Amino acid sequence: MESLLVVIPSRLKHAASGELFLEKAINSILNQRAAERIKIDIAVGVDAGASYPQGAAVSRAEFFASSSASQAAALNAAARGLSHDLIAILEDDDEWAPEFLDTALVALEQADFVSSTQLEVDTKGQIVCINDFPTPSGWIMRRSTWVAVGGFDETYRHHLDNEWLGRLALSDLRRIHLIEATAPLGHGHVAAMRPWLGRVLANGGPNVRLFRHAFLLPLVRRLAHSESGSAQTSKDASERATSEAEYERLTVRFGRIPW
Repeated sequence: MESLLVVIPSRLKHAASGELFLEKAINSILNQRAAERIKIDIAVGVDAGASYPQGAAVSRAEFFASSSASQAAALNAAARGLSHDLIAILEDDDEWAPEFLDTALVALEQADFVSSTQLEVDTKGQIVCINDFPTPSGWIMRRSTWVAVGGFDETYRHHLDNEWLGRLALSDLRRIHLIEATAPLGHGHVAAMRPWLGRVLANGGPNVRLFRHAFLLPLVRRLAHSESGSAQTSKDASERATSEAEYERLTVRFGRIPW
């Protein structure tokens, strides 16, 4: 039986309902249909000094303190104990549909790394949009891929995912990006109808391709809320300046902003 480590970066924040975001994320992992045929461990990276929460769901996870208060540091801390065949990432305010892991594992038979489009919803559960940016919540890869590319660059505060995807593209490893059953496939249709999906193909490197799964909606559920990193960047001028400076660094290094 293959083994999978799911890495979750968490600030241990609560939803308006009082429930930890982390609990819903972990429950979505435990409810995977693939859980019967793959051994799953969960590693949560938190800020140094954080008090670890209690509860049935979180008791299934192991917690790791990061060296600094950043998402990159939390991810790296949680991934240090990797001894598994595969590693995946799920941000604590996102969830996987029960079919996600099954679907991603099929795609991974043909690739070294898998990313995914997401269904973005608001705090009331209403659909906002389909988001084609390959956020880490849809990433799953072989351990050899993680070793080859390396951990996250902790000098990046906002765009650590873009930077990591840039190094992935340089590695020439094979990548698949999951899309829903009705999404366009041809480059012309993708560029015209789903420009962000077009960026995945244009900026994802030479070995990225799209993979339609059998479901009508994306299998990663992304929560849009006022405490998210992207929301904070849009509201805070200092954070926005940091974001723009990171984009400049990415362009200088890779010649583009990797997707």
